Order: sequence, then C-alpha cells, then structure tokens
Amino acid sequence: MSEPVNPTPKTPGAEAASTAAAPTAPAARTEVPAPLADAGDPAAGAREAETLDTEARDAEARDAEARREASFERQRRLRQEPRFPGGPAADPAGSHHERRIRSFQPRRSRVTAGQEDALQRLWPKWGLDIDGRRILDLPTLFDGLPVVLEIGFGMGEATAQMAAEDPGTGILAVDVHTPGQGNLLGLADRAGATNVRVANGDAIILLREMLAPGALDGLRVYFPDPWPKTRHHKRRLIQPEFLDLAAQRLKPGALVHCATDWEPYAEQMLDVLTAHPLYENTQADGGYAPRPAFRPLTRFEGQGLDKGHLVHDLLFTRRADRS
Repeated sequence: MSEPVNPTPKTPGAEAASTAAAPTAPAARTEVPAPLADAGDPAAGAREAETLDTEARDAEARDAEARREASFERQRRLRQEPRFPGGPAADPAGSHHERRIRSFQPRRSRVTAGQEDALQRLWPKWGLDIDGRRILDLPTLFDGLPVVLEIGFGMGEATAQMAAEDPGTGILAVDVHTPGQGNLLGLADRAGATNVRVANGDAIILLREMLAPGALDGLRVYFPDPWPKTRHHKRRLIQPEFLDLAAQRLKPGALVHCATDWEPYAEQMLDVLTAHPLYENTQADGGYAPRPAFRPLTRFEGQGLDKGHLVHDLLFTRRADRS
C-alpha cells in the first residue's frame, strides 16, 4: 500500500508515551519441572524402586491369601452342608474324629432327578450317616436278619440285585458317592428289597465306633480302589490293621469276600489275608476262588473282562478266637 499524501507528522516521544500508557502484560513464566527426588543419587532411586516392588509383592501375597481363605471357607461349608436337606450329610463325622490316611476319595458328581427323588423319599427310612457317635442296633435296624457289611458299592446295581435275590440277609452298604447312594435306594425300592440300609461316610469309623463286637455275619469288599502308584499303596483298604478291626466285628464263621480286577492288589489281598491268624481261606489250594453265584457280574466288571482283565475273588472265613 502507498504512503498517505499528507501523513500526520509524528511527535517525537509520542510512540514511547503510548507504549508506556498501555498496560504491561506480565511476562510469561516458563514451568521448569522439579527435579526427581534424589535424581543425582542412583542408589536412592534403586532403593525406592525396590520398595515399590516389595509393596507390590506384599499386596499380591495378601490377595492370594485372601483367595485361599475364601476357597477354604467355601469347601468347609460344602463339607458341612448337606446337598439334600434330610439326606446324607456332607461330612457326617465332622471334626470329632482324627484325620487319617483314607482309602477312598470323595467325589462330587451330578445327581439325576431320579436319584434326588430317591434320596428325599427313602433316606429318612433306609439311610444313615456315619457320625461315630452311637452304636447301631443292627437287630432292630434289620428286623432280626443276619447282616453283611458291604464297603463300596458304586452305583449299587450288584448290591440291589443281591438284596433282592437273598431277602433273608440284611446288607449294610457303605459309600460316600451321593449319586450311587440315590441310585441304590431307587433300585432297592423298585425291586421291593427292604433288606438294604445305606450308610454314608467312612467305613473305618463305622467299624470302630458304631458296631458292636461280633455284630456282622459277613464282609464284602468288591473292586476297591487299587491305588496303583507305589506311594499310594498305604491307602489300600485291605491291610493287616483293617483286618484286625474287621475281625473284632465279625462273628466266627463269617464269610469275608473280596474281588478285584487289579492283579497286584489281588496278590496283596491274598498275602495279607493268608498271613492273618484270624482268617482262613475256603480254597483247599490256598488260592483264589471262582466267582460265587451270589455275586452278580457287574457292567463295570464285564467291560474289564472284554478288555482282557482278570478278576480274582477271594473267599475267607473268620476263625474262632484262640482260647
């Protein structure tokens, strides 16, 4: 743009005065970040980082401990609360008996509608919890029938069949598997077998705390857990200590019948029973017995036989005490 023809003459100092008259804006301040604490001390920085790491680990450990405690509390409630009100207790002996090495592993499995119905209808009549707090009156419980104890009955098919085919013998069947308990009750009910009682809990506590001396006319242990690993052999049920306890509850002449499809366990059973002074093999050759007609062939056993497994039965009698 061209300069005006008659420019207004500038008064000397006017520009300076104008500048002085205008308000002066404060000078902008530049924010200088504060130096990190002890930035010049590497050792102090390392200590601070280590402290933060320690606090984080401690917090993580506290969280993990809280989760474990919550899990333990849930498991405790599961053990104490019955799955079916009025049915088998989750842990009938509770904490008033010592925690020992057990020969069984409790399992939580789905209960069908039919099994649940049988538990709710029949447990009050035919079921009992092994709480270790009383002696069972077997003559009253079984209306005077001779009583055989069966330890571990699975889903109960063989037990229900034996009960139906021999109504003159009472069967006290022990297991901890809730679906199997319900299944056995339902099978017995449908077969009209009123000579079965289902006991829930640890058979050792039942034998030791709840049965009178000489109360049993027989003992059946069919296909117990073989605990195949060497470090677990101590968990096998058929041991000298178990036979000592069972002998106290068996009448002289009572039949002890074991069966297994695990060859090494069969050999141990035969050795332990043969060595015990209060048991006598019914077989003249001192070996295994043929499967007796009263023990049904179970579905599980049939599957094993199809795979080439050998099933061994052992039949021993309780000798009379030596005077």
